[in-house]
Amino acid sequence: MSGDRLLLVMRHAKSAWGAEGLSDHARPLNPRGIADAPRVGRALALRGWLPDRVECSDAVRARQTWEAVAATLPGSPKVTFHRSLYLAGLASVERLAPAWSAAHARVMVVGHNPGWEELVEALSGLSVQVTTGNVVALRGQGRSWPEALSGRWSLVGVIRPRELGPSDGA
Repeated sequence: MSGDRLLLVMRHAKSAWGAEGLSDHARPLNPRGIADAPRVGRALALRGWLPDRVECSDAVRARQTWEAVAATLPGSPKVTFHRSLYLAGLASVERLAPAWSAAHARVMVVGHNPGWEELVEALSGLSVQVTTGNVVALRGQGRSWPEALSGRWSLVGVIRPRELGPSDGA
């Protein structure tokens, strides 16, 4: 079994601000986020960055982001929604990783900032701006996910909705 690991760190798409009576956790996507998420999904598929497993914040905007991305991907990776990924970072991901099968070479985490920027920097040593809808792909090595997360990761690339074409995700 290969020790190659791909970690896809996705920040939720653009969300609605000022929705009266809604908590931050309950904020939905806005029209731009609704349009961007499937474009990002198509870009993931074009690059072959298809997750085997997805760990997603249970915040409404993160769930909606994943559902829109998933609708554009072939296959159905196992997805789990976690309150612990709401406004989380590397420590929360490390707590989840022991449950990830070593057979899963590609895991996506969907969540929020500032935790995702901190996670990317902690793993890769690089400061990467993770704006709404962005996916940062990191490559690491390890026989297991916990082992891989304890090592140094390299930046494979970043998908940014604002850099994609309007319909093809390219």
